[in-house]
Amino acid sequence: MNTTTHAGQAIVDSLALHGVNRVFAVPGESYLAVLDGLHDADIETIVCRQEGGAAYMAEAHGKFTGEPGVAMVTRGPGAANAFVAVHAAWQDSTPMVLFVGLVPVADRERESFQEFDPKAWFGTQAKRVLVLDEASRASEVVAEAFFAAKSGRPGPVIVGLPEDVITHEFTGALHAPITVAEGAVSAAELDLISTALAGAEKPAIFVGGQRWTPEAAGTITTFAEANGIPVIQDWRASDRIPFDSEVFVGALGYGRTAETARIFAEADVLLAIGALPTDVPTDGYTLRQSLAATNILVNIDSSLRGRSGAVTAHILASPVAFADAVKGLRLGKAAQWDAWRAAGRAAQAAFSELPDLSALPATREDTARMSAVVSELVRRLPQDAVYSFGAGNHCAWAQRYLPTNVFPSQLSMRNGSMGYSVPAAVAASLQSPDRLAVAVAGDGEFLMNGQEFATAVQYGAAMLIIVMDNGQYGTIRDHQEHHFPGRVSGTQLANPDFAAFARAFGGHGETVTSDEHAAIAVERSLKAVQDQRIPAIIHVITDPAIALP
Repeated sequence: MNTTTHAGQAIVDSLALHGVNRVFAVPGESYLAVLDGLHDADIETIVCRQEGGAAYMAEAHGKFTGEPGVAMVTRGPGAANAFVAVHAAWQDSTPMVLFVGLVPVADRERESFQEFDPKAWFGTQAKRVLVLDEASRASEVVAEAFFAAKSGRPGPVIVGLPEDVITHEFTGALHAPITVAEGAVSAAELDLISTALAGAEKPAIFVGGQRWTPEAAGTITTFAEANGIPVIQDWRASDRIPFDSEVFVGALGYGRTAETARIFAEADVLLAIGALPTDVPTDGYTLRQSLAATNILVNIDSSLRGRSGAVTAHILASPVAFADAVKGLRLGKAAQWDAWRAAGRAAQAAFSELPDLSALPATREDTARMSAVVSELVRRLPQDAVYSFGAGNHCAWAQRYLPTNVFPSQLSMRNGSMGYSVPAAVAASLQSPDRLAVAVAGDGEFLMNGQEFATAVQYGAAMLIIVMDNGQYGTIRDHQEHHFPGRVSGTQLANPDFAAFARAFGGHGETVTSDEHAAIAVERSLKAVQDQRIPAIIHVITDPAIALP
């Protein structure tokens, strides 16, 4: 038996030292030494069916836990497939580490099999691209990658592993994890915040971004509620403040209410915690762009990458540090802000109220409404359910009706990337098997990574997937009808039986072709997920003429 510790083993030992309990991988001959290191490790290796799915799972793990999700892929084609999740993690500020097997050092720049330049490929979409060229530095490189992924504004880090280097002997001690700073709120900055808010007639809080914890979310919720300040959440980050909180007045971005946008635009003092006024929440840089606006940005990113509009003050602190600073702050003006807050809260409560199906337009024969299925689901959801969705019109139901009352409970793509819903639900279910994971997918979105349903079955990820089947790329069709009405081109789909798909892999499948089928389909699917511990798909055949709730 070979007892020599190779660099691949040192990498695995370092992952364990950093608290990693699970990696998502598609195997490749380029990193066999790391796979060998995982053989006897107390780290679960989730073998995925495609690198995009594996990397999305790592990204979702990063969002869900706040700790870097880890994916492992091979060189060339494998790295290319994983790139979509790297871009998502870059734009969503998600901590993740992607290990990529590389060609042997001697084969570089010879157009060798599956060779590529990792720094050229990933350099603009990763916080760092590290290449292990010396076995003795294996543990150091892991520590550096995790520190870079977590510190400041989180994001993806790439670690290139030449297949020969990781077989070389590793000597020396493992590198300890590097502490990540949370920043701080000084006494002067706290006074600035207190003075600005106390003098405001129409204050608002804008929350989102990363570096949150359940404790920080709870403290900031208490701060906002005790002071009666309306809270707006960033697009697809609607779990920092509970869905049913009296200060939650809606989320910005696509599918927002007019009242939410009005409060954001008219606030005389905006306190942004973690979130920034970027492209989507500002409606394409049109909302709150005046340089005379009062915007206090609490953000651990020293560069404030992506912000727009005025910066009255930048406080370099994470939501955790900020929560600690304001936990006892009481302004004594809640009653004066009642009317300002009430209109926004009423609009959000009405917007999220389950629809009256009898008042909705009729649908074609043998089709059902997503609203019927989602309504039946919401009535049966546990308080701590976690939701995932990717991109497309189907997301409107998830964003509008699924209650996010704990943090974290919403996993989605702020960069509009499709194919995310199923891998994210797998990651959430594996990490917290006691919580119900629900994925909402469109027919186009589902089949971009639906093969990971097999991964769910293999590893016991019991989640519920609702597939909205309207036989088209609905969002693009909507744009098409707006710009080129009546000229359908390149947006139509012919779909399989998604319920049969679920059963073929060993899961549970239901097909809903009328609103009357919704209740029993939801009940049976939840029983399969919660009692039998198998994943389930509810295939909802919808009318393609009805795009939104």
